[in-house]
Amino acid sequence: MRILFGLLETPFRALQRLLGIGRMPYIFLLPNLAFFGIFVIVPLIINFAFSVTGGDELFLNDRPYIGGEQYSYLADCGNYLDPQSCREDRFWRGIYNTITFVFFQVAFMVLFSLITALILNREIRGRGFFRAAFFFPVLLSPVVVALIWKWILLRDGVLNAGLTSIGFERILFFVDPTWSMFWAIFVSIWAHMGFYTLILLAGLQAIPPDLYEAAEMDGTKRERVFWRITLPLLWPNLLVVIVLALIKAVQIFDEVFVLTGGGPGTATQFIVQYIYTTGFSNQVQNFGLAAAASVVLGVVLFVLTLVQLAVTRRREDG
Repeated sequence: MRILFGLLETPFRALQRLLGIGRMPYIFLLPNLAFFGIFVIVPLIINFAFSVTGGDELFLNDRPYIGGEQYSYLADCGNYLDPQSCREDRFWRGIYNTITFVFFQVAFMVLFSLITALILNREIRGRGFFRAAFFFPVLLSPVVVALIWKWILLRDGVLNAGLTSIGFERILFFVDPTWSMFWAIFVSIWAHMGFYTLILLAGLQAIPPDLYEAAEMDGTKRERVFWRITLPLLWPNLLVVIVLALIKAVQIFDEVFVLTGGGPGTATQFIVQYIYTTGFSNQVQNFGLAAAASVVLGVVLFVLTLVQLAVTRRREDG
């Protein structure tokens, strides 16, 4: 190792004399910037180029420029509240399914994560074990999570076996649209709740215990302590959790794709799955339309990321 550093010392000293010590950090950042440019910036540019071209050819040189026709096609609706009135009804069905999923998943995710963090922050027996147990699903691959729950929820799965053993009839969870959406939301919460619980738990442990001791001496009720002390001081962490959960929920794909395949019909087909099927798995692959839909999704994620950065900056300044 010393020999390697010795070999590198001479060229780096020459670079420092040539560029000056103030420009040396850019030399060390250059590999990362090159990696980011090649694997992030360039694909984004290519994706946008596909969205403004037509045809079914793969190479851009063979695709005619059509401007914003793909975006106009996606936005062509008689009534935006009725996906059936849209020319590309699957795109809008994916949007509405995504909105439904995001609303319920994020709401219950934050609620359950907050309740779990409050419980795990108390002095309970086996607290370390329960903390590890709640975080364990986060370590699993989304595909593994989906396969486990699919094995449980199939017609002849573990859950139906338990129901039939006590006299109930089998429930076809993946045939009923309501049940399919319910389990898509439930499995996603189960898989990711531990991560958000950890963030909220860190926020709870950062609250000075003197405040609780003073409230206890004043005889303040627990409900009032929660609303007047815990929640206001935990609010910055809660905002971060909400924004991160929103970003994650909008991008939902792998777990639900393995669990339900987007079915029954399009009941659990979300926007990312629409992009995937349109661009890759359909018999007629429409790269331009898939690229346009992904640009729309990218704009939404960019806005949510800006909100996250604003929330984080406000938290640090506060």
